[in-house]
Amino acid sequence: SGHPGAPMGCAPMAYALWGHVMRFSPKDPSWLNRDRFILSNGHACALQYSMLHLTGYDLSLDDLKDFRKLHSKCPGHPENFMTAGVEVCTGPLGQGLSNAVGLALARAHMAARYNKPDFPLFDNCVYAICGDGCLMEGIN
Repeated sequence: SGHPGAPMGCAPMAYALWGHVMRFSPKDPSWLNRDRFILSNGHACALQYSMLHLTGYDLSLDDLKDFRKLHSKCPGHPENFMTAGVEVCTGPLGQGLSNAVGLALARAHMAARYNKPDFPLFDNCVYAICGDGCLMEGIN
């Protein structure tokens, strides 16, 4: 179900990010200074759900098997109110990339306002994967 090409093609990038670069806490998905991962091309959400499962978020193999089923933790596009670890809802193409820019601007504002020398409260990063369809949308 879904679009298998994007999740398989993006898997090496996701592995590098989630396995070696990003800072996050599956035990505390709302940790304020966590790095943010935005999957703008939400139709490739099998990738995000797989990474959440593999990194210890509350997403079981049975949840993954319920992909795109009614009331599933794995809907057909990422929904932040349904799945722990999903930062934003990314339905229409381009929406996620726009959200990523907004999250990065918010982080920069918080850092400028609250960080002190040798005491960075906000030093998280925002990572986004988007497809060519996202870049063609007017919202970007």
